Amino acid sequence: MARIAGVDLPRDKRIVIGLTYIYGIGKTTAQKILSEAGVSEDVRVRDLASDQEDKIRAVVDNYKVEGDLRREVALNIKRLSEIGSYRGMRHRRNLPVRGQHTKNNARTRKGPAISIAGKKK
Repeated sequence: MARIAGVDLPRDKRIVIGLTYIYGIGKTTAQKILSEAGVSEDVRVRDLASDQEDKIRAVVDNYKVEGDLRREVALNIKRLSEIGSYRGMRHRRNLPVRGQHTKNNARTRKGPAISIAGKKK
């Protein structure tokens, strides 16, 4: 089992898909990493040679992933909240941050609808 950036990659998937299990690496970034490391995208994770794994690890170390990236995102949100910006207030109130309407939708952000007491049916 390949372990890169503290994440166990799934053995049966292609390496280009397996790398996306790392926080901060999407499909495009995974393709760039593999081209820099000189590894084919079609190789399965279980078929990786140890030298290929080391090359991939070395390239991934140049990117901000997992804990560092999560910490940076959390600090950015905290900074917005502390300076009292509109976006920070939306984060604080668990409302949509990017201008979406909330009259009818935004259920994933707002949570389940709260029933009104004594409402006629």
